[in-house]
Amino acid sequence: MKKVLIIKNIHSSGIQLLKKNKNFTYEIIENIENNLLKEKLKDCDAVSLKTSKFDKELIESSPKLKIISRHGVGYDNVDLNAAKEKKITISITSSSLAATVAEHVFFMMLNVSRGLDIYDKIVKEGNFKKRKNLPLSKELYKKNILIIGFGRVGKNLIKKCIGFDMNVMVYDPFVNENTIKSFGGKKVKDFYKSIKDTDYVSIHTPLTEESKNLINMKVLSSMKKSSIIINTSRGGIINENDLNEALNKNIIFGAGLDVFEHEPPNKNNLLLKNKRVLLSPHASTFTEECTARMGVETIQNIIDFFDNKLNNSKIVKI
Repeated sequence: MKKVLIIKNIHSSGIQLLKKNKNFTYEIIENIENNLLKEKLKDCDAVSLKTSKFDKELIESSPKLKIISRHGVGYDNVDLNAAKEKKITISITSSSLAATVAEHVFFMMLNVSRGLDIYDKIVKEGNFKKRKNLPLSKELYKKNILIIGFGRVGKNLIKKCIGFDMNVMVYDPFVNENTIKSFGGKKVKDFYKSIKDTDYVSIHTPLTEESKNLINMKVLSSMKKSSIIINTSRGGIINENDLNEALNKNIIFGAGLDVFEHEPPNKNNLLLKNKRVLLSPHASTFTEECTARMGVETIQNIIDFFDNKLNNSKIVKI
């Protein structure tokens, strides 16, 4: 019988899968203090992991561990080298969250374009008659959007963009032109040239050495003054100090961030007080439906792994 350690609870739908399977036992742990985790990991065959750090020390304290099943698609919280050395498989919930994250991108684009909460505010404050003095907002209709990264979220997002009659460009060196064209987009090869012509930029690429600080002052300065940038992928891809300066100096119009270089963001992060950026607490997947799907997929990945049925698309290549 295999034991699963669930580090931070998941949706009950996922737990039900384990309860119905006689080949597994499980334990849910909310206390992520290292010494306690190390003790719990001694007899575990699998781990369900949310955003907690799973470092080399924890991996070396897990002699039976065969799979770390991430409740999400990012895996930068796992020591990949240590996992590789121990031949531990890392899986992700690649099928659960694309639509939800894409919706969050639209939530941010529309909010920033339409002036955040300015309409709601003047009505609730009794200033309805001031509506004619409001600054004009922006439409998404016929605007150019650059999607950086064309994985599952990017592919879902492009459908919604086309539904809004947007012109979609895609930058992803690893996806061929015909694939992007089949979704209704145009592949661009020169990132720096293409970003000059965009009204919206949406980031959907992992944080790597190559993508760290990809969006810096040089890039921001080349964009339209009316442009809006959204990041629901990983913090660190946008240089936050440069973004704050670009917003304050009217170099770009606005931004929406669901992710930060440090989470939670430092109290002295200037973006926290910037009125031209919409922030959310790494919550683009926080819907009832997506949380249920992720819980099920996290556990199903573990079950499939031990049944030798785990799809390769859900396995992180390390």
